[in-house]
Amino acid sequence: MKNLRKLPLYLLAILAFGFASCESEDPEKENDGEVITDVILTFQELDASNNPVGAAVSFKASDPQGIEVGATPTIQPVNVTKGKKYQMTIEVLNSIEGEDITEEILAEADEHQFFFLGSGITSNILTTSYADGNGVALGLKNLVTVSSSPGTNNTQLQVILRHDLDKNFPGANNPNFANYIQAGGETDLDITFPVVIN
Repeated sequence: MKNLRKLPLYLLAILAFGFASCESEDPEKENDGEVITDVILTFQELDASNNPVGAAVSFKASDPQGIEVGATPTIQPVNVTKGKKYQMTIEVLNSIEGEDITEEILAEADEHQFFFLGSGITSNILTTSYADGNGVALGLKNLVTVSSSPGTNNTQLQVILRHDLDKNFPGANNPNFANYIQAGGETDLDITFPVVIN
């Protein structure tokens, strides 16, 4: 009878040992994705010879929790003038860690690439081309031309940053490649800026 009373204790000890030995020894998956809190598009108007005209103007999208993490980022509308050409540069920041992710994107240019879509591109209101230099398809520096007869005052520019894609995939060297997912990789950033055309 005494042995039957000890049975629950034995069972408890065996179960505890069993659960402890079932504990996973697999390493936890690391999240390689960067937290991006701020994206800044800077537009510098250019003349016919691609010389700067006037002062550059910046437009920012931000979310203190991270643009892909937080609820709704604050996005400033991009203001451009019809018939004008601009140099558009992109800065990507992590203000939580005080990190300039732009530098990492530049250092790993063979693994990163921006694509530009949205109604402004598909309706040919905005025309973009890479201007990073040395034939690099990256997208930190771009030329943007605004149609002289856009037919509307409002459109959108979708900014997508892909990581670990196959840059040799047919069409991937086009900044407006709608089938960018076919080139593989992962999306680090996907945000749409409203565009106001003056």
